[in-house]
Amino acid sequence: MCGRFVSTTTPQDLVQLLGVTSWTPVETLAPSWNVAPTDPVWSVLERVDHETGELTRRLRPLRWGLVPSWAKDPNGGARMINARAETVHQKPAFRSAFAKRRCVLPADGYYEWVPVPAGDGRKAYKQPYYLHPRSGGPLVMAGLYEFWRDGSVPEDDPAAWLATATVITTDATDAAGRVHDRMPLTIAPDDLDAWLDPEHTDPAGLRRLLHTPGGDEFAVRPVSTAVNSVRNNGAALLDAVPDPLGHGDEARG
Repeated sequence: MCGRFVSTTTPQDLVQLLGVTSWTPVETLAPSWNVAPTDPVWSVLERVDHETGELTRRLRPLRWGLVPSWAKDPNGGARMINARAETVHQKPAFRSAFAKRRCVLPADGYYEWVPVPAGDGRKAYKQPYYLHPRSGGPLVMAGLYEFWRDGSVPEDDPAAWLATATVITTDATDAAGRVHDRMPLTIAPDDLDAWLDPEHTDPAGLRRLLHTPGGDEFAVRPVSTAVNSVRNNGAALLDAVPDPLGHGDEARG
C-alpha cells in the first residue's frame, strides 16, 4: 500500500514536467514531507473547460481518500487511499472513476513500514523506510478522482462539492519488494496522454496502461520513526538512520 508520501515539487515545476495547460496560481499547497490520508494533494487531470469547451490538463488539489459519489457521507474516504490495480475496474467504489475520472498524483517518494521484533531489551516497533525514484524525478502515481456532493448545501455553493482521489497500487518489485509487497503504480511518460484522456473509456485498453515498474526504479533508506506521527513534518524526516533489518540500499552494499 501507499499510506504516506512526500510532496515538495513546486506547482510551477509540475506544470512544466506534466504538460499542464490550466493552473490557477492562487491554488497552492505547502511542501510536505509527511502527506497523510485526508490531506490535500496535488493532482493532474483532464476535463472540459465549461467556458471554452476545450479539453484542458489541469493542476489542482484533491483530498487524499476517495469518496464515491453515492456515499452517504465522506467519512469513509480515509480508508480508500489506495485502489488495487488488479481489481480497480471491478470494485463499485472505483469502477466509474476508472472509466471516466483518472488522474496522476505526483510525489517525491513514499514511506513504508516493516515490523521489528522485540529483542535486547527493545520493544517491538515498526521501522519506516523512504522509497524514491533513483532518477531523482517525480513519482507519477496513477490515481482516480471523484466528486461527492453534500446534499445539505445548495448545489451552487462551492462547499457543496468535495473532490477526492486515490492512489492505484500494484505488486512491488525488487527494491520496493524488500520493504512491502505493494507499491504505487506509476504511469510511464509515453502513457500519460492516454491515461488522462477522459474519452478513453475502454477498460481493457486502460488496464494495459497499468504497467508494473521496472525492478531498479526505487532507492530505499531507513528513516526516523518521527515520520510515524502525522504531526511531524520537515526535510529532516528524510535523513537516514541505522538500518535494523538490512532493507536499505546501504546495508546491501
